[in-house]
Amino acid sequence: MPASMHVSPPSDAWRQTHLGRLMGDALRRFDARVLQLMARNVEVPLALSNLAARDQVGAAHIHITRHLSLAGDRLTDLAVRAGMSKQAMASLVDQCTAWGLVRREADPLDARARRICFTPTGLDWLQAFQDAVAQAEAEFRAEVGDAVATVVAIGLETYGSGAPSGQWRS
Repeated sequence: MPASMHVSPPSDAWRQTHLGRLMGDALRRFDARVLQLMARNVEVPLALSNLAARDQVGAAHIHITRHLSLAGDRLTDLAVRAGMSKQAMASLVDQCTAWGLVRREADPLDARARRICFTPTGLDWLQAFQDAVAQAEAEFRAEVGDAVATVVAIGLETYGSGAPSGQWRS
């Protein structure tokens, strides 16, 4: 093709500003702030606070905090809720077990199965997580305003409860 007929490439800016990218950036910022607040929380056991402060606790560890029910869950169910493979969740549970956040117990409904449950330390961690989330949400509201924060929350809740991937209607 002659140089005079060269077609300009399309704009590349959309890759940095599309909705999925913006939501991902916001989630990473929110989770980082939550972990920062947890690292400073005097109610969090010192060893866990130190791990959070040194960035040893990350967004993946928050999956257990977000998705493990207070009654405990089987590994497979926890992995499905967190959107992770069973193997990745098992590795995460192993790490959280070593840190004293969770323990494996016999499942009362199936002697062959094990349930993942919070330890007392894990429940302290969960309370610190709740406190940090509340503060991070308050900071978000202060930064963008109550009206925008409310619209964002309603929009994300509506979008998040919609059709799973692959089931969109044309």
